[in-house]
Amino acid sequence: MKTLLVADVPRVQCSEHGVVTVSVSWAEPGSGFTVLFEALVINWLKAASTSAVSDRLRVSWNAVDGIMQRAVERGLSRRAALSPKHLSADETSYRKGHDYVTVVTDQQHGVVLHVAENRESGSLSEFYTGLSAEQKEGIESVCMDMWPAYIKATRDALTDGDSKICFDRFHVAQYLGKAVDQVRRQEHRQVIKQGDERMKGSKYQWLRDRGNMNWHQQRSFSVLRQSSLKTARAWAIKELAGRLWDYHSWTWAHKGWRRLINWMFHSRLKPSRPLKPYASPCGVFSTQYCWV
Repeated sequence: MKTLLVADVPRVQCSEHGVVTVSVSWAEPGSGFTVLFEALVINWLKAASTSAVSDRLRVSWNAVDGIMQRAVERGLSRRAALSPKHLSADETSYRKGHDYVTVVTDQQHGVVLHVAENRESGSLSEFYTGLSAEQKEGIESVCMDMWPAYIKATRDALTDGDSKICFDRFHVAQYLGKAVDQVRRQEHRQVIKQGDERMKGSKYQWLRDRGNMNWHQQRSFSVLRQSSLKTARAWAIKELAGRLWDYHSWTWAHKGWRRLINWMFHSRLKPSRPLKPYASPCGVFSTQYCWV
């Protein structure tokens, strides 16, 4: 059995504004649908097209589109009231063939603030353009991968943007892991010519988490990492960099950062290419210093 509730919202004559409709708590002005029904439509739109929702709920396409537009307006008005301090900018692939969307998230509240097609500089710049000057000044950090387009957009949009850029832990670990592997490959070619085969078959030992090694693997790797190999130095630097995310105090994090930079400069790993480091006050650090 289907129950339909129909209510006529009273209209009154106002001496100042003319004929107006009385505001009710269960429907938006001019909507024609209850708040609960509009919420149902929005939930369905998360998984289906406008046409599919229109057919299923037996309302016009324009009605469904109007509900969606009102939801977007409400979201934008709420975003205008936000003062995000720590943002995350990331790209997500939604289809085979490397079709990407840019997603901006408020890290403190776990709220998605912006979604744009592709991962070009303009995709992120579009988000910054919609912020007020006060909101931009309030941003303390923008966490991202090392994608140049995001770096450029943040530098252009934010005052002292370089100091607010931080790279996420996953991509830094991936970046340094590749650097360690390149040192290993270069050194392996050198030592094998000298008849030294101790690095043979060790590729994944340098990249694997020690917690995932069995006793025999840990024992053999312990000999390698305590050796004078260049790869052992590169691995030690990678491990030290990974600890930066464990700090909760800016003072200790800064000391850890300085120690890491000192190790890098004195590692004598060639070719060495120090780039400008980024650090954020929220304790999320990144390094663009590598051996590649």
